[in-house]
Amino acid sequence: MARPDHPNLVYIFTDQQRADTMAAYGNDWIETPNLNRLADDSFVFENAYVSSPICTPSRSTLMTGLWPHTNGCIKNNIPLPDDVKTLADFFPANYHTAYYGKWHLGDEVIKRRGWDEWHTIEDQYRGWHTKPEYDAVLSDYHHYLVGLGYGPDKESRGKKVFSRPFTATLPEERTKATYLGDRVGEFIGRNKDRPFAICVNFLEPHPPYTGPLDDLYDPAELPQSPAFMVDPPENAAGMHRLMAEAQKTSLADSGTGTEGLFGRDLPPEEASGEGPAVNSEQEFRRIQASYYGLVTLMDRAVGRILDAINDAGIADRTIVVFTSEHGDQMGEHNIFQKVVMYEQSVKVPFLLRVPWLDQDKVAGRYSHIDTIPTLLELMGLDIPGHLQGVSRAELLRGGGSLGDNDVFIDWNGRSIDQEFPLSELERMREIPHRGVVTGDGWKLNVSVGDQCELYDLNSDPFEQTNLYDDPVYSDRVVELARKIRRWQIETGDTALIPDVYPGVGHVTGMR
Repeated sequence: MARPDHPNLVYIFTDQQRADTMAAYGNDWIETPNLNRLADDSFVFENAYVSSPICTPSRSTLMTGLWPHTNGCIKNNIPLPDDVKTLADFFPANYHTAYYGKWHLGDEVIKRRGWDEWHTIEDQYRGWHTKPEYDAVLSDYHHYLVGLGYGPDKESRGKKVFSRPFTATLPEERTKATYLGDRVGEFIGRNKDRPFAICVNFLEPHPPYTGPLDDLYDPAELPQSPAFMVDPPENAAGMHRLMAEAQKTSLADSGTGTEGLFGRDLPPEEASGEGPAVNSEQEFRRIQASYYGLVTLMDRAVGRILDAINDAGIADRTIVVFTSEHGDQMGEHNIFQKVVMYEQSVKVPFLLRVPWLDQDKVAGRYSHIDTIPTLLELMGLDIPGHLQGVSRAELLRGGGSLGDNDVFIDWNGRSIDQEFPLSELERMREIPHRGVVTGDGWKLNVSVGDQCELYDLNSDPFEQTNLYDDPVYSDRVVELARKIRRWQIETGDTALIPDVYPGVGHVTGMR
């Protein structure tokens, strides 16, 4: 089948969904029939990596095709600069473009340049509005709930809004996931006769870890990895060890453990659902079961979108992308949430349905930085020269592999919202890290000011043995550190990384 003229794009990504949450990635206990049917007709990228294991930086890459250190969104809640182009700017004038869902790149409820439609579900980020007059604007989802007779439960910058914990208690048909799936389905029906490109971002399975399907899975029956409730290695990065320690001690001591662990920028009623209430296996498993319930909730909403594409009769000329902007530790290494460099945080699902190409699994390692150029080439559109990724379209057409591809990870700190004095955990999380995962399965994380890490993912997929200081692997450290340095030079990254030298498996200076 030849590529149709002016194909459509439905670009779906979720928030905080780790890779192993559907059958295509080996999960046979979560109900994801719609993602499974999408995967059956898609390229399934076996190892897909985010640019950064936290919301704003990662989604900045998904929307701009640039590294966070290039587009400026290096931490959470930094607005994307007005002069940075997004995906909508790369489509010709005959395309109708839309963004539906969570944005988290500044001015959440205000339509950004380039997008023809803007449909919002979040009032969480009012504190980062760039203009006072934006405080008068509330999300489309807010108005939907008010129209149904619900009353807002929280005050934010002079307006009553619906908190995330409140909306998480609503029946399935009123949740953000179902609402968004229905609205996107309506969009597809309205625009089936003209070329369109729509980006859709679901909040789920992001915290609060609760929803209408909390009881769908039995916590006691959930399979666990060897890293479940096991501390990071004694010589792991301080950021990783302190995250695990906070998970164990502050949770048990305070009953909530949210301050310092997940950030002090959330009010108590919002932070209460950000992680387990106590440090116990029963509680960890309960949170896992709720998280997987949120995955199924989101899957049902994705099903509404896939059905709308089929009902509109445009499946043969519509590319569908499904991925997430980072993962979740889910108790592995005694950590919940993200921000760490472990595979559960930096690896995500990536499905790409291109109806005119034969689908297959894509081996090797893939980075989100390549997504926008790949989509543009597949759609027959020009690739702007400033993008920092490369198109993988030719590989998909030819059935190739990414077995020799290296991926890089960019970490610059958690958030611009800090209260001083910083806790030791907060201080450590603000130290930049850079990482590389090689095509042959080696992973190096380096940092000036924290312990560096080297893992052999082939023999140690759960990253339980840090080999960085072992002289046997010093040449490997040097090889991978040079890869990171070359990548920094190519992409204009000025973050300091340690100097390492052959025969010495430890930091000897800095650059």
